Amino acid sequence: MPALDLAQEELGYLTPEAMSEVAEALQLDPGYVEGVATFYSLFHHEPIGKHRFYVCTNLSCMLRGASGIVDHVKQAIGVERSDQVSADGLFSFEEVECLGACEYAPMMRLDHRYHYDLTNESVDKLIAEIRSPSTPDSVPSPLTPALSPKGERVRKARPTRKKANG
Repeated sequence: MPALDLAQEELGYLTPEAMSEVAEALQLDPGYVEGVATFYSLFHHEPIGKHRFYVCTNLSCMLRGASGIVDHVKQAIGVERSDQVSADGLFSFEEVECLGACEYAPMMRLDHRYHYDLTNESVDKLIAEIRSPSTPDSVPSPLTPALSPKGERVRKARPTRKKANG
């Protein structure tokens, strides 16, 4: 799954060729890799927006307003269905079952970060931060990769390791 995740991150979605390359690299049957990729909803086989809203619509989130959040996300990014991408190519959305934070409902995942206790205003703020990444409030957490103004991952220089004396 991590190899498929890397391929999807690189291409934006999983192509048949990418799945075959993952199978070959890991010495797995291509059918097995395709089965894994088609089973999990976080793997995509068609182009999606550079930033994808995964809005939880399971019971706890639905009881706390997830349907309104979904409607607001669709309106804010200018799409009607989950198979559409915003006109600027930046956004798409998907309703997902459980993201495991029922006590903070409604919630969603966006760019590998989880957002809790959602309101229309908090969704609007996230969209504005992505469209204008120079906002002072858009400092990534240490667990979230830094993104360039184009939304691409910025590689951080790693400190050199000291060799152990042997």
